[in-house]
Amino acid sequence: MTSRADANAPIEVRRITDAELPDWMRAVNTGFLSSAAITDREIADRRTNLTGSRVSAALDAGRCVATFRSFPQELTAVGGAQVPADAVSAVTVSPTHRRRGLLTRLMTDDLAAAKERGDVVATLIAAEYRIYGRYGFGPATTSTEWSVDVPRSGLDPRWSGPEDGGRVDLVDGEEARKVGPELHERLRLAQPGAVSRTEHWWEVETGVLRLHGEASWTEPFYAVYRSADGEVQGLVSYRADDKWGDAKQPLNTASVRWLITSTPAAERALWHYLCSIDWVVRVKSGWRGPDDLLPQLLPDPRAATVTTQADWLWVRILDVVRALEARTYGASGALVLEVADGGGLAGGRYLLDASGDGVSCAPTTRTADLALDVADLARLWLGDESVTRLAALGRVREERAGAAREADALLRTPGRPWCPDMF
Repeated sequence: MTSRADANAPIEVRRITDAELPDWMRAVNTGFLSSAAITDREIADRRTNLTGSRVSAALDAGRCVATFRSFPQELTAVGGAQVPADAVSAVTVSPTHRRRGLLTRLMTDDLAAAKERGDVVATLIAAEYRIYGRYGFGPATTSTEWSVDVPRSGLDPRWSGPEDGGRVDLVDGEEARKVGPELHERLRLAQPGAVSRTEHWWEVETGVLRLHGEASWTEPFYAVYRSADGEVQGLVSYRADDKWGDAKQPLNTASVRWLITSTPAAERALWHYLCSIDWVVRVKSGWRGPDDLLPQLLPDPRAATVTTQADWLWVRILDVVRALEARTYGASGALVLEVADGGGLAGGRYLLDASGDGVSCAPTTRTADLALDVADLARLWLGDESVTRLAALGRVREERAGAAREADALLRTPGRPWCPDMF
């Protein structure tokens, strides 16, 4: 029984011990409204997964009432540079302990440690939009999901393979684990907003590890595209339902779990393959980049209907100089940015100079051209947001006439950033 003295004790925020992991996992489930039981296997698998992670909690009289995890990650900047990131996940506060500043304490400690380590940014996928802006995070990528009406698409249902000399083959999970990591590395090095994947990610995605119980796993299908010279250039994982119409007519949906490619030919071949599977009348694309090729690969692009479009990867810049020097720019020019940071980690006035052979960024005393919050700088850093648009919204203040348009010429990118991963 908890004593009155224990009940009045301050809530402790710290890293958890190994013995506290089961309670931490139960608190994560509580925060995400899951009543699933925690099995011994899940605990053992989670211990493996958490190697190298920073796992913290708020403890009230020894009971875990808030959870927080961060782990090392690499994020691709515009131009292909890889920057070290502090990836934030498993953020919960139990409903009995909301509005007590527990998330603020956990987040403040973690971001300060990330800054001290030398991480350039922090990243997360936000379950709720209004939470993370106050910690300096801004939405930096968007994801889109399409539903393809296959009969309407105009694709030839008799398709028997790519016309470019390549081929599509079904493979098992073991083969997917062999060819997938190297293919994903090629994708992420070329895709701003993409993040690194661990061996653990591939084990979970192919059923070797089952973190949510044995009964929840259904083996998916895997298909690989190889070019004419045998190079693996595409891999898709998908599941299909079992739905029939009134007249014993198959009306199945193929749902893509993930699809990664390194060439447009591979993307074309895998989407055509999915739309040519017998009995499949609808293909759900899974989360894709907002400028994905999918609709335009169909003779009738209207057959691909957007079902969801939302912010995805959120970024928190910890080191303005290294973040701005890591990326490339679409034009030559120089800007002085006045960056406000309520968290005290990255504020200041900076001169970004992309007018020479290279790029430099340094603190300066020159008059600012633009003033903005660090969360809005994060929106702009991967090239997806418009400075002019943020100025119209009152989120960026133009201190020199014309500076917003100049900044857009520097910062915007021809292709949109995309993060294929949930973490």
